[in-house]
Amino acid sequence: MYIGGMVTNPDTADTADTALGAELLRVIARFNRWATRHGEWAIPAAQARLLAQVDELGPARIGALARADHCSQPAMTTQVRRLESAGLLTRIPDPADGRAVLVSLTSSGRRALDEIRAARASALAPVIDRLDARERERVRAALHTLTDLLAAASAGADEPAPREND
Repeated sequence: MYIGGMVTNPDTADTADTALGAELLRVIARFNRWATRHGEWAIPAAQARLLAQVDELGPARIGALARADHCSQPAMTTQVRRLESAGLLTRIPDPADGRAVLVSLTSSGRRALDEIRAARASALAPVIDRLDARERERVRAALHTLTDLLAAASAGADEPAPREND
């Protein structure tokens, strides 16, 4: 295989790509956990994650949310009820099936999610502030690449591409 001016072994390239993917996921997951530990907001992290998931997927059935979160439908129902009681989620009729409902963010849920995202970003801001101009540009370039990579990954998947504010 010819890549970027060099001949590569497809088996070696696959192994290298798998290792690169594993490292990418490890680093992103660590940043995510770090921001979650250092940000301050009013609701538990699992509930914040559910708000973000509903935002990403759009109005969704509880079963779809459970599958996306790799949990049981009863566990997801419990989480949805908690956030519904807090006024952050609501159930709306499913236009495709009158017997079913979709879970959607309320305006309060949207505000809470925006606050959570701002708190997480604020936790990371002092770290970013220590970067020089060249390092910041490298982070921006990496973000563009990661955004393109996620769009390509989502294009063939059974899930919608993430929204720009994620």
